[in-house]
Amino acid sequence: MFYWLLKYVILGPVLRLIFRPQVEGLDNVPRQGPAILASNHLSFSDSIFMPLVVPRKVTFVAKAEYFTEKGIKGRLKKMFFVGTGTIPVDRSGGRAAQAALDTQLRVLRSGEIAGIYPEGTRSPDGRLYRGKTGVARLALESGAPVIPVAMLNADEVQPPGKVLPKVMRVKIRFGAPLDFSRYEGMAGERFVERAVTDEIMYELMELSGREYVDLYAAKVKSQPVAAPIRPAIV
Repeated sequence: MFYWLLKYVILGPVLRLIFRPQVEGLDNVPRQGPAILASNHLSFSDSIFMPLVVPRKVTFVAKAEYFTEKGIKGRLKKMFFVGTGTIPVDRSGGRAAQAALDTQLRVLRSGEIAGIYPEGTRSPDGRLYRGKTGVARLALESGAPVIPVAMLNADEVQPPGKVLPKVMRVKIRFGAPLDFSRYEGMAGERFVERAVTDEIMYELMELSGREYVDLYAAKVKSQPVAAPIRPAIV
């Protein structure tokens, strides 16, 4: 109930008025039945604006720590994640990825929409990075279509590190559904899951117009930033 109140009564109308979302291809999202919305990830605001424009509920998963922080900030964060339909998942230990997958599979098997960021984390520089194969496993085990979603300018609306977004028009593009039924029964096959993931990332590259980098974003983020080279003083 809180999800729909937040989306259509409390917060959604204000966000629509201020940011005036420009949406292409929304009719590619099925009106009923399970579907996977696979999006590039540019900004924290992706998880606000993408579900805002989809008429149906979009369910993401997030680490349980987001729901247990102390103080006013923690309570506000919990309220936001609960209100946006996010499900907490215990990501401590080695079964973190499987726990997230199992949660999203339950969402799909109940006929609902699961949202996922195949890159696994926000892009460090706006480019599109290599997708993790969890999205493929989700598609193959559920049989649900995958709708690629391109957040076109979320990194301009809310640049990394900025708390408050800029007041500008949000642009989102939904691609045609991808059907992977030809791989039915092949979940767990490593090469098949990589092929499916790469196909999804190719569609995201085409939709978004972003440069593709065949590296995992998390690995790039973990690398130390090189110090600038200073010219020698002659």
